[in-house]
Amino acid sequence: MSVNRKLKLALIGLSVLLCSSSQASYASPLIKKDRSYFEKKGDMIWEVQTDQKVIALTFDDGPDPIETNAILDLLNRYGARSTFFVIGKRVKQFPEVVQRVIGEGHEVANHTYSHVFFHLPSSKRIVREEIERTEQAIIEASGRRTYLFRPPGGIYDETIIQVSNEMGLVPIMWSWHQDTEDWNRPGVRHIINKVLNNVRNGDIILFHDHVEGKTQTVAALEVILPELQKRGYKMVPVSELLRSAMPMTGRQESGNR
Repeated sequence: MSVNRKLKLALIGLSVLLCSSSQASYASPLIKKDRSYFEKKGDMIWEVQTDQKVIALTFDDGPDPIETNAILDLLNRYGARSTFFVIGKRVKQFPEVVQRVIGEGHEVANHTYSHVFFHLPSSKRIVREEIERTEQAIIEASGRRTYLFRPPGGIYDETIIQVSNEMGLVPIMWSWHQDTEDWNRPGVRHIINKVLNNVRNGDIILFHDHVEGKTQTVAALEVILPELQKRGYKMVPVSELLRSAMPMTGRQESGNR
């Protein structure tokens, strides 16, 4: 290859590089819409920064006439109040359990009508329909609407967050270090250790009050609740936990789900 041709190719390459650099400098940076992005905006909550010894115990997939009632008995024994993320079709089956939850000072929240695992990118129509049907079931059972929403499986995208926000609901996840996996029945001791070895101020702890097969959650709570009480933790509904939050100061993510 001649010297002139080599020079020409080099100049072309340099021109392309400079052009690309110039375009990059004027282009808007891509925004990574992850936990940090949504949390800083307050559009979705995983846990709360607080200097108070308060935590939220949450229960998914009920109501269940046996398990939920057993859990309520324990919560009342230790002066704990919690949030129950309910399935709409189960609310229709067991409205009296929802009425007991509310009547004893706990909180009911939306967990979709059929426990659908949303396919991503999610459909606005399906998300809205699942939430609306559950809201209607809760209103029929209790005369109240809800203000919190938890997508099944922790599956979310911008559409799910946007639709729930537009409907006046705050999407609530859970502290990544406080997923007890009790739905999988990993053993009573596993559930106990998961909570007690990791608990810290502002945690949102994930349990289930409807588990296929024999639940281990109730037996675990018989150990967890008195120990949390002994350590000085106040167990409150999620909405009350949110009111204890300190201003956001660039919290770092605590792990990966």
